[in-house]
Amino acid sequence: MIKLINRLILEPILDKLSKSNKIVIIYGARQVGKTTLANQVIARLGIKALKINADERKYHDILSSRDLDKMKSLVSGYELLFIDEAQRIENIGINLKILADGIKDLKIIATGSSSFELANKIKEPLTGRTWTYNLYPLSFLELSQIYNDFELKNQLDNFLIYGGYPEVFTTENLNDKKRLLEEISTSYLYKDILELENIKKSEKIYKLLKLLAFQIGQEVSVNELAINLELSHEKVRKYLDLMEKSFIIFRLPALSKNPRKEIAKKDKIYFYDLGVRNVVIGNFNSLDDRNDQGALFENFLVSERIKKNKHQERSVSGYFWRAYTGSEIDYAEEEAGELRVYEFKYGKNKAKMPQKFIDTYGQSEFKIINKDNFLEFII
Repeated sequence: MIKLINRLILEPILDKLSKSNKIVIIYGARQVGKTTLANQVIARLGIKALKINADERKYHDILSSRDLDKMKSLVSGYELLFIDEAQRIENIGINLKILADGIKDLKIIATGSSSFELANKIKEPLTGRTWTYNLYPLSFLELSQIYNDFELKNQLDNFLIYGGYPEVFTTENLNDKKRLLEEISTSYLYKDILELENIKKSEKIYKLLKLLAFQIGQEVSVNELAINLELSHEKVRKYLDLMEKSFIIFRLPALSKNPRKEIAKKDKIYFYDLGVRNVVIGNFNSLDDRNDQGALFENFLVSERIKKNKHQERSVSGYFWRAYTGSEIDYAEEEAGELRVYEFKYGKNKAKMPQKFIDTYGQSEFKIINKDNFLEFII
């Protein structure tokens, strides 16, 4: 029997909707659980809701009309309006503003799979009128609501190979997991990127994603990517931006006070979901039969730590650090002027803080995170 996993932003959204009439916007990749979350919110509120899937065009004319009377006729008798994939509707921002201003008691939830497109359409007309949330693939922090530490540690290998998309996670058959991930990556993630910018060279997007997938945990050179793909630097940067804003990848910048001695211009790039990463390179082998365990573990820890920090609303900046001499730090966090430094080890290898780092930044809290203690780092 599959246990119900409550998403961490469920309670904050319920709180905001019960205390104010601001519009709730939920960003996240397709298939990450936005619709399920919105339906849970509606069920918990116990109010009559009109649910609209903006992939269906029958509502587009009214919701893009800028005509309050038409929109009033659509939502008449309902206490909440839920618009799924709202970025599909032209001029959605100004129309939501008209609707929210015209019907003060109407609660509105809108979701979008492409944060930057929906943001561009709603940011200006809805300034000060929204609560915004990001929904990611399942996190270990969310899983800790229903699993104990022993059970969570037993989920690690599965997570490193198949990731945390809700349907993938709750599917037991491994072949079905693979098919779901192939469907998510080809039918949703690529499709959104290509449609948003009307990109015609889809093979370049796929090749770029594959190059990035083989470089998780490494510094990424835009120049090398551009040469490899036979694209301009500007085009590569644009594609990277699209992937980041479509919730496929994220960047970790370098910590640097001395660019002459420390790496400063390159970022590390990680995947929000390792299942998507592994389907891109076509490798679902067990961890014992692959040579990228360390990179997978590092990607997992950085991603989970970022989810944890965002949920806890911590004002934290994350970095990696490397000197040109080769000394490096996997992950450093700066909070209120203080640095905490972490080294990730898939095995039980020992490590110590590089002297060059101490010379530059002083003595900082230093911890090695491995398979024995990783839960304290992400939960």
